[in-house]
Amino acid sequence: MKRHRHTPEQAVRKLREGERMLNEGTDLTEVLRHLEIAESTWNRWRNRFGGMNASQAKRLKELETENARLKKLLAEAELDKAMLRELAEGKW
Repeated sequence: MKRHRHTPEQAVRKLREGERMLNEGTDLTEVLRHLEIAESTWNRWRNRFGGMNASQAKRLKELETENARLKKLLAEAELDKAMLRELAEGKW
């Protein structure tokens, strides 16, 4: 299968379609082939986006991005504090 990055909205949409197909009695391997995803991807999406709708998944992705940005800013601020502390102690 070709590697493709899916947005959270696409993942939720494919999950819903796959669940619908499974409820109609389609085999899981056929569902995965139709959706063009691997079984590990299916399981990961079900664990992550299981009960969400598309807008909730989009909001989750936005929050994760913001969290990563804030962690980076905090790490940079801590590094600056450590450098200033060393300069104040005269260890340069």
